[in-house]
Amino acid sequence: MKIIGYFHSLPIDQADSLLDLDIVEPVPGDFDLLVEVKAVSVNPVDTKVRMRAASTDGQPRVLGWDAAGVVRAVGAKTSKFKPGDKVWYAGDVTRAGSNSELQLVDERIVGPMPTSLDYAAAAALPLTSVTAWELLFDRLKVQTADPTRDNTLLVIGAGGGVGSILIQLATRLTGWTIIGTASRQATRDWVRELGAQYVIDHAKPLAEGLKAIGIAQVSAAISITHTDDYLQQIPDLLEAEGQFALIDDPKSLDVLAFKRKSLSLHWESMFTRSTFRTPQFARQGEILRRVAQLVDRGVIRSTVAEHFGTINAANLKRAHALLESGTSRGKIVLEGF
Repeated sequence: MKIIGYFHSLPIDQADSLLDLDIVEPVPGDFDLLVEVKAVSVNPVDTKVRMRAASTDGQPRVLGWDAAGVVRAVGAKTSKFKPGDKVWYAGDVTRAGSNSELQLVDERIVGPMPTSLDYAAAAALPLTSVTAWELLFDRLKVQTADPTRDNTLLVIGAGGGVGSILIQLATRLTGWTIIGTASRQATRDWVRELGAQYVIDHAKPLAEGLKAIGIAQVSAAISITHTDDYLQQIPDLLEAEGQFALIDDPKSLDVLAFKRKSLSLHWESMFTRSTFRTPQFARQGEILRRVAQLVDRGVIRSTVAEHFGTINAANLKRAHALLESGTSRGKIVLEGF
């Protein structure tokens, strides 16, 4: 079967950074689905793993943690899906990814694909939806906030993949006032279109942007990207006993300034549950089922921004390069082999 893989961690402009290869078809384990991958999307985690984790056993590493496809075979202990079912999932970073004609994935982290979307539109959503859902409802627990207060959430870097779905979930499901940040006009328009009540410019001091819209401090803040650039500002922006969550990888994390206000810090990685098989492992499949229902009801929409053609090394290199440039918005998808 066809895969796109690599052996050495290389800059994306190098010829061998991603390669078109053929390998033997995998066999499902007890809880596995064997999925024929129809479409994928590309996330920052793909670029990070490519640069940090080379092959160690002589076998190509396969990236890709967003997919939509059709179940072709099931393991002996599966119970949720059958051959022919359309599914979507983000997968497990400890296993081979979705840049492959066929992929094994544990059915407990798989959901039924929305009936209202095609494969490409569906592939844009799993990783970002699970990440955004866990940020809002499992880490910050926004659903437990006092509804008599004017709860406000600042989303730093709201125009990217995670931000694009988080803005939708937060504005549709929480009742909070949502403030997104974006610097380019096209991205600012995109964030407003997705539902944010306010958009401020993160190229300027965030406190100034909040003051301009009549907000002194926020109840919670989420940083999607470039947390290093904003960390020193966060304690002043948050109310006492406020919450801060992040998903990226700051080079340092001095949080002593968080103490005086008793601010809480939450880190989100959607791969934690699959990597460590936590008691909440199967919750990701249920989150995807719930998101599919919201999509089919028209509550939230796909965040596809760019379609880069078929799934091959050349097109994936283009996608990695765009993500690494820091200028992408929404999600990049590829479809078919």
